Amino acid sequence: MTIKSDRWIRRMALESRMIEPFEAFQIKSIDGKRVVSFGTSSYGYDIRCSTEFKIFTNVNSTIIDPKQFDEKNFVDFRGEVCIIPPNSFALARTVEYFRIPRNVL
Repeated sequence: MTIKSDRWIRRMALESRMIEPFEAFQIKSIDGKRVVSFGTSSYGYDIRCSTEFKIFTNVNSTIIDPKQFDEKNFVDFRGEVCIIPPNSFALARTVEYFRIPRNVL
């Protein structure tokens, strides 16, 4: 496995649609307002979370099998901000779609 540079990421993203939508440079502000950075950075790509989340909740006090989650233990949530309750976690979907070769880290 190899770690690729930002130049390689930019080239591959444009040539083979490896990342869609793609931001060639790191964005830290939009219209003068600071945002959580996203886009190509040195030897990486900073993703954005979409507004769709699955929040884990174990209100049923069931045994959790990490290889077979029960859908009843998740709450679907849509919103700009996701507050994760104590003793819980959330799964998020990215705005970007990735087609990364298997030999690239």
